[in-house]
Amino acid sequence: MKIGFRWFGEGNDSIKLSDVKQIPGVTSIVWSLHHKLPGEVWEVKEIARMQKQIKPHGFDMDVVESVNIHDDIKTAGPGRDQYIAKYIQTIKNLSKFGVKVICYNFMPVFDWTRTDLFFPLEDGSTALYYEKVKIQDDPKLMAEYILSESEQKGLTFPGWEPERMARLDELFAAYKNINKEQLWENLIYFVKSLMPVCRENGIKMAIHPDDPPWDIFGLPRLIIDEAAIDRFLTAVDDPHNCLTLCSGSFSANPNNNVADMVRKHCDRIAFAHIRNIRHYPNGDFAEVSHRDRDGHSGILEIVKAYHDCGYQGYIRPDHGRHIWGEKCRPGYGLYDRALGIMYMLGIWDMLDKLSGKR
Repeated sequence: MKIGFRWFGEGNDSIKLSDVKQIPGVTSIVWSLHHKLPGEVWEVKEIARMQKQIKPHGFDMDVVESVNIHDDIKTAGPGRDQYIAKYIQTIKNLSKFGVKVICYNFMPVFDWTRTDLFFPLEDGSTALYYEKVKIQDDPKLMAEYILSESEQKGLTFPGWEPERMARLDELFAAYKNINKEQLWENLIYFVKSLMPVCRENGIKMAIHPDDPPWDIFGLPRLIIDEAAIDRFLTAVDDPHNCLTLCSGSFSANPNNNVADMVRKHCDRIAFAHIRNIRHYPNGDFAEVSHRDRDGHSGILEIVKAYHDCGYQGYIRPDHGRHIWGEKCRPGYGLYDRALGIMYMLGIWDMLDKLSGKR
């Protein structure tokens, strides 16, 4: 496996790449152009600026995360084909810089959804938290909370662009008559449109599951379980149509067995996120340390599944806690993600030793 570390760019991240360089095993920076709105072309000169930030530290930039999709594509709006053409141009531009994997999602209106960005855990750290009852209320309240946090810290949150959130009424109206089957049709249309340029440029499109994996605020969610993965990969049966398999997103639903998903679809997982979830009896969940026993995701079995299938793709620690007084982007501090990497590598190294590989 190739270890990556998500980084939000100079001036948009409190972490220095020189600090990331000191984490053993990290070879890739998972990056994005966070100032770009869905539907905008990522220009060559903008990508080149990011390359100048990453390359001097010896990292590759093979994986780009959050090349977000315009809502006209998701709703089959009047500008759908125009925005697909722009997305294709972005793929071509990214290929010039050696990008091999594009992580994206197809969630309506909202990206990842949490109700508390700094929920206190019993060890004194804080973490992202989902309180089920609050998702039944006005979505504007949740959006206002997340935007206020981003504004206070002067940071951008992918999927929560202020320009889009200011149009919530308009966005909800656009999805009003879009049911789950129509959303499936729109997703497949989009992915099929991209496959020729992906094959030509050697880039894999890796869809991220819906987070959390169930409908929210009356909006349909698609990539939520094993049956959905089967449907998606079968509908576009191309090696360039792949998964970003996020253990945290899928395991938010305790009925999902992520290790089984890994074993079944290992050859179609281009990118993996390792995150640990703790469930509460009322349906709430919190994100916790990557240590297996601290949550319910089954991290040991998940990493073992990747090892058993000889996974050679890209993998990164997903959201970590905020520990040791670190002031950081919610879920994306330096310290706990570094601990997560060392935990993952410790499991992997021991499995190598037990299997006679070292």
